[in-house]
Formats: sequence, C-alpha cells, structure tokens
Amino acid sequence: MMYSNNVEFNDVTLITVFSACSLKGDLNLGKSVHELVEKRGVECSLNLTNVILDMYVKCGCLPLAKEIFDKMEIKDVFSWTSMIHGYAKYGEVDLALKCFTEMPERNVVSWNAMIACYSQNNRPLEALELFREMEKRGLSPMESTLVSVLSGCAQSGSLDFGRRIHDYYIKQKRVKYSVILANTLIDMYGKCGSMDVAGELFHEMPERDLVSWNAVIVGCASHGLAEKAIALFEQMKSWGLEPDSITFVGVLSACVHGGLVNQGWEYFRSMELNGSFPEVAHYACMVDLLGRSGHLKEAYELIKQMPMEPDKAVWGALLNGCRMHGNVELAKVAAEKLIELDPQDSGIYVLLASLCANEGKWDDVRMVRSLMRAKGVKKNPGYSLIEVGGKFYEFVAADDSHLESQAIYKMLDKIILLSKLEEYVSDAQPEQP
Repeated sequence: MMYSNNVEFNDVTLITVFSACSLKGDLNLGKSVHELVEKRGVECSLNLTNVILDMYVKCGCLPLAKEIFDKMEIKDVFSWTSMIHGYAKYGEVDLALKCFTEMPERNVVSWNAMIACYSQNNRPLEALELFREMEKRGLSPMESTLVSVLSGCAQSGSLDFGRRIHDYYIKQKRVKYSVILANTLIDMYGKCGSMDVAGELFHEMPERDLVSWNAVIVGCASHGLAEKAIALFEQMKSWGLEPDSITFVGVLSACVHGGLVNQGWEYFRSMELNGSFPEVAHYACMVDLLGRSGHLKEAYELIKQMPMEPDKAVWGALLNGCRMHGNVELAKVAAEKLIELDPQDSGIYVLLASLCANEGKWDDVRMVRSLMRAKGVKKNPGYSLIEVGGKFYEFVAADDSHLESQAIYKMLDKIILLSKLEEYVSDAQPEQP
C-alpha cells in the first residue's frame, strides 16, 4: 500500500513494520520490506538497522543477520547482543562467546544473553561461572538472568548454588518473584532431589499456570512418587486445566516408576481425546513401562506401529527392558537400531555384551567386542561431578589431574582406614546380654 501510493518511508514507520515481522515471525514480509528499503535507497539509522538485524535473528535467518552485522560501521550493545541471541538459537556457543568477549561495552542484557546461551545449550557449569563473574562486577541480575541460572542449576544438579539464588535474590526480594521464577525454582528443586521444597513452593503460589503443574508433576514422577504425580494430574484436570504434551510425559513417567501398565495405557489412549497426539517421548515412556513390566513383545509391537521414526530413547527403553528380563534376541534388534542411530555410543555395546554374558552367550559377547574394535568404539570413562565452595570439579576413577590430588588421595586413604577401624571395633565388641 505504502509502495503503490509512493508514500515516503521514515524510521518510525519502518521500525514498527520490522518489529511486527519479528513478533509474528514473518520472514518473507520482513525480507520484502528490507529489499524495498534498499531499492528506495533509504538511509538507515542505527536504530533501524538494529531492528532489521533483530528481525532476521528472531525469524531464524542467521546468515542475513550476520551479513547486516558485518556491514555495520557503528554497532551498539543492542547490535552485539542480538547476534549473541542468534548464535545461541542455533547452538553456536563459541561464536556467541566470541561476540561477547569482543563487545566494547556490556550491560546486564548482554550478560544475560550469554548466560542464557550457555544454559540453553547444555553448558550449565559455564552459565554458573559467568553469573558468578557478573556478580563480582557488581551487576544486578534481572528476572530472566535468574531463570537461566536456575535452569543451569537444574541441569548440573547444583542444589547449593540454587539455594543461594533463592535465599539471596528471591527471599530477600532483590528480584520480583513472578510465576515464571517460581516455576523455574520448582523445576530446579525437583531436578536436584528436593521435592519437599518444590512441593511447598508449588502450594504457596497464589496463582499457577500449566508450567507450574507440569514442573511439580514431572518432579514427582522422576523421583518415584507415582501416586502423588497422578493425584496432581487428576487435580489439575478437575480445576479445568487441559494437559499438554509435557504433562502427559510426566504422568506416563509416573506410571513407569509405579509399574502401572493399565493406567499407563489409559492415559496414553486418552491423549487424542485431549487434543494431544502422542509424540516420540510418549511412545518412549510406554515402551519403557511395558519393557520394565516384562511385556517385551507388546513393547516391540508398539514401536512397529509408531507413526514416526523411533529415536534413541525408544530403542534404549526396549534394550533396557530386555536387559532386565534377559531377552537376548530382542536386545540384539534394539541394539542394532541404536547402533544405526549412534555407532560411537559405547554404552550400547557394553550393555548388550553384559546382557549376553549374564545369559552365558559368550560367542555373542565376543561378537559385540569384535564389532566395537571394527568400528573403533572406545568405552568412555564415567565421571563424577562435585560442588565445593561454589566451584565445580569433574573427575574420573584414579584421576590425578587436580593440583591437590596427592592431598586428596591421602585424605581418602585416611577415611578408608578410619572406616575399617570403626568396623573392626564394632565387630570386636561383645554382644550386650
């Protein structure tokens, strides 16, 4: 309309149009307007260029966003932060960090963007370290910063760090306590094993949304509180809230931990009535439920009926069920599918070899080990993670990489000796008449 009537563009109009494209995710319209701006030879201010850059980032067109960013002679904090958001969205964490470190100046929003980037891309320890650095510089976090940090605590199991955030920033009202923040706290406490605290926070909430219910239902389910999770699910429905995909993952997981096969089938089949068609995660839950309960053929038949391709979680659930019930032949089928999906995952080979060994099938054990050698698969050592004084340390068995490893092993030897002495003294004491 504006183009056909020869109406002159101005910054205010164009910023409004590009912002609307960002909000709706309308890349085609945004590109068309941008092309029109270039064709008309409109001189773009920094604000307008930033909005165009942000539009491409939010509409998922990172290459064009980077092209605009690289051509900008003048960049401000908004420009740099937009690119961090863009790289975060596509998992380009190192490029996001490069942007962050090259920024001439940073504000709280910039720090928040980089912390969120780490948290969203499964690098929680780096998110927590960066937040600690932000605190040292005297910057006050926003609500969204704490959401990202608490998410990092949930991913890494850092209960102490999460408690500190809760005590210092939320209980002392340094940051406004919102529904979003409460939901993240519930999720953090649940994933860190403190379901009592998670439950208290949930019941204290003056208002709850679907995310609140999902957090507490999934938390209860993952900690084996099947009856409580199911009761919450039914209560939520009685209050008029419709369950979504995540809610059903929670209630099906509860059925898995409770061994409730019939109830699991009922919830699974009821999904279509609630307008939620089962997704891969729901099939994985059902295969896990059937596999753990010994219904391995039924689990395999369900996999064959799936309207989408089974993923690692589905085949992994079947393999685990086969391990529990000693079904080597079906385990081979599941393992073969898993190897197709991820040929370098040593855990698949180890699990299958262990199952074959338990059943005395030594030829199969040799075959699995031979396959590992042929594919160049090496068993990755498991590592432990410990939090001491707010810092995180990773270590494997017989690890001597820590600077104080000699002192650590001396203390470990001392603890082992003391425990043996205590056991000896206890055994040596005469029984009381």
